Formats: sequence, C-alpha cells, structure tokens
Amino acid sequence: PATTGSLHIEASGLRVSIHQNNFLSERTCMFDIALIRKDPDVIREALTRRGGDAGLVDRVLAADEKLRQLITEVEQLKHQKNVASESIPRLRKEGTDTKPIVAEMRALGDRIKALEAELASTETERTRLIEVVPNLPHPSVPDGLDDSANVVERVIGEVPRFDFAPRPHWDIGEALDIIDFDRATKLTGSRFIVMKGAGARLERALISFFIDIHTTEHGYTEFLTPFMVNADSMYGTGQLPRFEVELFKCQEKPPFYLIPTAEVPLTNFHRGEILEGDRLPLNYTAWSPCFRSEAGAAGRDTRGLVRVHQFDKVELVKFCKTEHSYDELEKMVADAEVVLKRLEIPYRVVSVCLGDLGFTPARKFDLEFWAPGQNRWVEISSCSNCTDFQARRAQIKFRREPRGKTEYVHTLNGSGVAVGRTIVAILENFQEADGSVRIPRALVPYMGGLERISMPVVPTPVSAPAAGIAG
Repeated sequence: PATTGSLHIEASGLRVSIHQNNFLSERTCMFDIALIRKDPDVIREALTRRGGDAGLVDRVLAADEKLRQLITEVEQLKHQKNVASESIPRLRKEGTDTKPIVAEMRALGDRIKALEAELASTETERTRLIEVVPNLPHPSVPDGLDDSANVVERVIGEVPRFDFAPRPHWDIGEALDIIDFDRATKLTGSRFIVMKGAGARLERALISFFIDIHTTEHGYTEFLTPFMVNADSMYGTGQLPRFEVELFKCQEKPPFYLIPTAEVPLTNFHRGEILEGDRLPLNYTAWSPCFRSEAGAAGRDTRGLVRVHQFDKVELVKFCKTEHSYDELEKMVADAEVVLKRLEIPYRVVSVCLGDLGFTPARKFDLEFWAPGQNRWVEISSCSNCTDFQARRAQIKFRREPRGKTEYVHTLNGSGVAVGRTIVAILENFQEADGSVRIPRALVPYMGGLERISMPVVPTPVSAPAAGIAG
C-alpha cells in the first residue's frame, strides 16, 4: 500500500474507472443475499445479539425463495412459448390447424405478464427487507443492549478539580456573551445556536486547527463538499431508507437532503467507481455543517450545544483493502485522539456494544470528554469500520492488479472531531472562578494570540448632575 505521505501528494492524480449506469436505479446491491442464504443462523444470531428482530432473516429468505421460484416459472413459460411459436410455421406448412396453439400462446403470454408483475413486486419486497438488515458486528464487539454496556478501554488526562462549583457551558457561554440561544430560537427555532465574538472565533479556530493536524500530520486530503446530496448518496452510506425521519429534506423533485455529516459526500465521492488497489488506503477529511432532526431525542440534552439541529464537524473517511480495515480503524481513533491531547482535554476511549453500535458499523469506538459542569462523560467522536457494507450499497470496488478481479473496498468514518462539543469541553474544563475561560495553549495561535475569554466589562453608570439653579 502507498504510504500516507505519498497519498497526500498523489491523491489529486488518482486514476479511477467509472461504471455509473444508473446502478442505483433498482438498488439491488446492499447486504449480501448470498451470505443470508448460506449462513442464515449467523445473521439471526447477530440480530439477536443486537436486540433486533431475528425474524427479519426468515422474511428475507421467504421473499427470496418466492422470487427464485417465480423466476424459474417465468423462464419455463417463456421457453414453452418460444417452442410453440417456433413450431407454428412448420405446422401450417403441414396443414395443421394452429389456432389452438395460438390461443395457448396468448394464454401463456397473459400468464407470463401476470407472473412478471408478481415477480417485480416480490423483488421490491425482498429489497425492502434486505435494506434494513444491519451490518454484521465483529466478534470482538461487547454484548449489551444500550450504551450502559459500553466498555471503557482507557482514560487519558486528569479530570480537573475546582475550588468552586463548575458551571455548565450554557451558563458560561451566555455570561461571556459568546453564545446566544434565545436569539437563535427567534431566528430559526429551538436546538439552534448563534455564536458571537470570541465564540465565533473559537469555532473557526477549532475547524482550522483540526484540519491542519489531519492534513499536515496524518496524511488526509482536505475536501470541501456540497452540503446537500441526492437520495442515492444517502442510500450509499446507509441513511436511506431506514433513517429518513432523521434527515432534513428539501422538497425538490427529485429531493435533496441536507447532510447529517460529511461522511455522506466523502464516501459517495467514489460511488460507482473501481479504485486502483496500489493507491489504497485513501484518507479524506472535510469540515461541514451537519444537519440532524434529532427525531427521537425529545427531552435529551435540551440545553446547550450537545444535541442541536445544526453543528460543525470535521470528518475523517478512509477507503482501504479488506485485510487492512481494522488496522486503519486503530489509526483513525489515534488521529482523533491527537487533537484532544493537544487541547489538553481529558477523555476516554470506549468500545461500543452491540445495542449501541448503529446500522452500518461492524466495530465502533467512541471518544468521550469529561464535562465537569454536567458531571458526566460526553461523546465527542465516533470512529467506525463499516467493512464492505457501505461499499456494496454504493458500489465502490478496487482491483489489486490492473486487470485483476474487482473486490469491494472497506470504508471507515470518524469524527475528527465535533466542533461544538469541543467548545463545550473547553468552556467547562478551562473555566475559572472569575467566570473567564482559558484558551488551550495549542489553540492560542489560531485565536490570534488570545489566551483568555474574559467576562464582558459592564460600563459604569455616569451619575447625573445634581438638580439646582445655575449661578
């Protein structure tokens, strides 16, 4: 494989062959149906461990069996019709009455037409069922039905101790006059924010800080992608059809969707392409705003920056060979850790259990920072190995040799990291008794030398002159 250094230099000259023939028009490639046929018990066990519906496998197999029976019957009837059709000229030449055969052919044609309609609906039903089968988890994923079963792998840094009661970031931000929640609600609605003054600069500084580290030190190529994508892109990375309720949809025909993360455009950048194996792994990064409806999050994190409808994030995406994806996952986690270490933010690495794994990952690690104002750990990054799950949906393949057979790549994605939640981490971990907040040393140059965000100075009222008669 090429080194990350050469990838950064050569990525702009990447050579690919493209086979985009409306390949998603029928959307027949998602979870491998051959695997479900061969090892249904493996899929059932995986769904059961996830706390899902193992009966989904039986419904897929039933639809698949019906589909194959219909295909066989249609092919047999077409063969009969062709044989009968070919016999008519000979029978007429022999003086045989062909009206019964012609009538039989018409009946066969009607039967074939009806079966083809049933076949199409059965194929649609099988596809609908397969589309919601999640990726197979890696055997090392911890058991458990929710995040309470996640396993802490390591804790980095020391949780700060204060000689005062630490405040949550929403109180700090409003007191410093760098976050305005009320006016954001006026402008748009709840779960939106306005950053201002040093807060807006802090957001911009963090984006540049993250991108600079990932491009100059970790070998990622920077992208700036559209913030809206089409349905095929959302399908390719697994947001559609299962999670449409989580998306913001623009009512175009066909519709566009606001991206929930730059993972979507970055991964779909190579949708329908065959990559050169000697150029893998490919490492991409992008800043983008992220838009999420937070459906199902009613009552959770209603205050502050943790769970909002729009937020900034720097995303990391990798394309690699099958045998390298778990090594690349470790590298991605390490890349995300670097920015937290540089910012001196205490964090922990968590191995995500089956019930908290999500739809597309086979293995996932979360990075969580300590939020002293809330007295809890808060997720700031998730790094996932999606194996060939997304590649099958998006038809992204590679060749090990120029004329070799094609294989599906493995795709990985992770936050490098969430910008708004990093602001939460800074405000709560670097707060001081007088209400000010220190800027982490590594970020000071990106803040134009600003070392501290101080409380705004309240103007001293000017005393009115005493009333009296002049002179």
